[in-house]
This record gives sequence, structure tokens and C-alpha cells, in this order.
Amino acid sequence: MMQIPIEKAQQLDREDPLATFRDQFIIPVQEGKEQVYFLGNSLGLQPKATAGYIEKIMKDWACLGVESFFHAGEPWMNYHDFLVGTLSSVVGAKKQEVVVMNQLTVNLHLMLVSFYRPAGKRFKIICEAKAFPSDQYAFETHVRHHGFDPGTAIIEATPREGELTLRTDDILKLIAEHGEETALVLFGGINYYTGQLFDMKAITAAGQAAGALVGFDLAHAAGNVSLQLHDWNVDFACWCSYKYLNAGPGAIGGAFIHEKHHDKNLPRFAGWWGYDINTRFNMEKGFVPMPGAEGWQLSTPAVFLYAALRASLEIIEAAGWEDIQKKRAKLNTFLWSLLGELDEATGGKQIRFITPREADARGCQVSMLMLQNGKQVYHELMKAGFIVDWREPDVIRFAPVPLYNSYTEVWRFVQTLRGLLT
Repeated sequence: MMQIPIEKAQQLDREDPLATFRDQFIIPVQEGKEQVYFLGNSLGLQPKATAGYIEKIMKDWACLGVESFFHAGEPWMNYHDFLVGTLSSVVGAKKQEVVVMNQLTVNLHLMLVSFYRPAGKRFKIICEAKAFPSDQYAFETHVRHHGFDPGTAIIEATPREGELTLRTDDILKLIAEHGEETALVLFGGINYYTGQLFDMKAITAAGQAAGALVGFDLAHAAGNVSLQLHDWNVDFACWCSYKYLNAGPGAIGGAFIHEKHHDKNLPRFAGWWGYDINTRFNMEKGFVPMPGAEGWQLSTPAVFLYAALRASLEIIEAAGWEDIQKKRAKLNTFLWSLLGELDEATGGKQIRFITPREADARGCQVSMLMLQNGKQVYHELMKAGFIVDWREPDVIRFAPVPLYNSYTEVWRFVQTLRGLLT
């Protein structure tokens, strides 16, 4: 089998309409050498504009103090408006269905207060096995709070014997099997370990047909893959902004609440920033929520975190979300062609790719189950200037992303990996 030459990668880079957006990010340099950063699935790179947006908040604070909320050049009271337009495109929602607040697990807890309402024989939560630990802990504590045993109330969808990812048919079958006892179906949009993209549209339809509410943790999906939360009729979703949304470590999170729930007076944990903006400063008793998703806000927002997210979202807006998705698909198709060659060259004896190869079942991330010398290969890749990560006991994860990774970087990575294995 003839190997794809580097010239092919170089040609794709020359033809790439988004190639210049790489220059808007700070690429890590070690010992004078620019690194190949493939960990946007864990922490996205810093946009060069971030420091300037934060510095502007610093100057407003210094010059105007609290009056910045109302009298800064860009009043802090309205700063949220800079964020929701682009975010609503990224997650496929209406602006009023999106709110930027807190961090992911806090938002997940808030959504569980509103949407996990066990009643009668409906008390179960259906989720994926080996969901991210925060999700598992949230489910466990909410189930216990309502007086149920997690061992019987939490139903996990597990892969078939000998398989590492879930089949959609098996997920839908599990929902149907437990449907009459299920209060909530809550999956990750993409599994953090395997990189599997779940069929959220089908899961939503099945869960709601069974009489349950349906939500998603989009930590690894938001800013990565195309989402249509409103059209899929998803009840709610949460995400972080420090991975593919490049808003920095501990970045402010986000949530989606479908407009069909906005006027239902759902149970919620309230705070003053979610109070109706027109009368918020009257400081009166009796919670009156803002309309839409913003009514779930709690505290005065961290404007510095708003500013960091804004820097990234403006890059996404300039690049165009649809064009970003086109490059993601093309970049990852190229990557998987190279990985196919590698798999053939090594006879499938050193790596098992646990991320699905089908384009509609994955995003940017690739998870490689290392069958031989995995930790050594990981360390050698890092020494060679490829920033990837290791997940115990034997998985290397990496994720070329369209805004700052190139086709040539992908080609070099696979050739380096080939050299280490053969």
C-alpha cells in the first residue's frame, strides 16, 4: 500500500481557507521549538486576543469601579449579550435558550434539580457506563437525595462483550426496557474516554417517547461537532468552555434549556442574577425569574471569565461555524486515512482504535488503546514535540482541531507514531 506523501498534507494546508486562524492562537514553545498541540479535547489553546479583553475589564474596574456595570464603554450588565449569539449557533439553539454561567458540574446539578423529578414508579436515570466522574457523582448524590439506591436507580448502558463503544440500537433498547420507570435519560454527547459521538437525536426521541426527560453533558461536544439541540427537542444540556471553546482553565460554563420549559415554573435553585432584570435591584422577596434560560442564573457573573470566552467566540464567529465543521470533517478524514495505513503497517497488533471510524460517530478526538509499550510510546511522542495525553490504564488520546491544527501536523504525528511502532 502506497503511503500518503507529505506533499498531500502541504497541498491541503495551502488550500485551507481557515489556515490563517492558527495565527490567532498562542502555540506552546519548548526549548525554542513550536510544539504540536493535540489536546484541545482537554484544554484549548489561548487566543492572542484574550489578554486584551481581560485587560479592558481591568481598566474599567480601575477607572469606574462598580459603575462599570452600567457606565463602561461596554457595560458589564450587558456583557452576556456578546456571548449568546455565537454560542447559540455552536449548539444549535435559540438565543433565549442559552445561558453562560457557573462551571459544568454546578450547571449539571442545577439542571438535575429542575429535570430529575422522580414521581411514582418513575425514578430511574439512564446514562452511559463510565461517564465522566463528575456526572457519575452528580447522579449518585441526586438519587440519594430523593431517597433511592443508586444501585437500582441508575441504569448504565454498557458495550457488548468484547466491544468498547456503545451501539445506538442497544441504547434505544435499554431505554425501551426501562421506559416506564425512567425519569431521566442523561448521556454525554461524546464519551470523554473513547471519543464516541452518540446519536443525540435518536436518544432524545426514544427517551421522550418512553415518557422521560432527556439531557446531555456536552463537555466534549460543544465547539467540536455540529449540534441541533433545539431541533432535536433536547430538554436541557450543559457544557464547559475550556476545551474546544478555548476560554481557559476553569472557564465559565454554559447551559441550554429548551424554550418549551421556559414558562412551566419548574423547580429550581434560584439566585439574584436570575431575577427579572427590570426589577432585580428592588431587592424584593419572591423570586421572579428572567425569561428564558437566563432565569437559571445564580450569582453576579465573573466578567473576567466572560471576557476570556468572548475572545474565543469572536474567532469562531469570524471563521464561521459551518466552515469550521467542514474543516473538522476534512482534517479528520485525512487523519483516519493515515491511521488506516498505520494500522495496516503494524498488522493491528500494537494499537486498537477505540474511537469509532465512522464519521458520524466521532468528533476531533481519537483514543488509541495501546496493546504494547503504550506508556513508552506516549513519552516518546511528548519528547518529539507532540502534546497528547495518557489515560490509565493504556489509552493515548489526541485531538487535531480545525482552528489551530494543520494537515501537515497530522501527517508528521502519524509518521512519528509509525516510526515508534515499527
